[in-house]
Amino acid sequence: MLGTAAAPRRRSQDPPVWTFSALRIRRYAPEDSATVFALHQECLAQVGLRPGDGVYYDDDFAHVEEIYLRAGGEFVVGEVRGEIAAIGGLRRVNDVVGEMVRLRVSPDLQGRGYGAAIVAVLEERAIELGYRVLHADTTVKQPVAMELYRSSGWREINRKVTGATVTVYFEKRLSR
Repeated sequence: MLGTAAAPRRRSQDPPVWTFSALRIRRYAPEDSATVFALHQECLAQVGLRPGDGVYYDDDFAHVEEIYLRAGGEFVVGEVRGEIAAIGGLRRVNDVVGEMVRLRVSPDLQGRGYGAAIVAVLEERAIELGYRVLHADTTVKQPVAMELYRSSGWREINRKVTGATVTVYFEKRLSR
């Protein structure tokens, strides 16, 4: 988790809005769809991954409201100067377990703490939604993401090889 001095600051409860440095984090809206999907594709291409490779899929992007927002989860976008620069989702697994997914930061804005801010916001929302445990995964082709999870208090629990890709699974127990 980010240190207290660097943590995102909650500005609004409903709808939820946070700020962190130049990043304004808010709930996904239907008009964000095309930009969110384009950012997802750009970030996967940056590390040589693509949907349909046996590891990544993208069919949930057409159903964000149904899969995330109306199903006990969350999906946020981070904006810099009004442009979407970061995204992240929280999907319900069951009453006490959630899965953090779709953590992406625009390549030209990486290294500014925006990914850590999205993780912190989604962890906060997970606690508010009653989750006690979060799961996430990434690949060894994404070492920055692996370090982000580790530095945010997540622990590696498994690895799985799919084709030429090694997926790394993480878990974090949440405290209220």
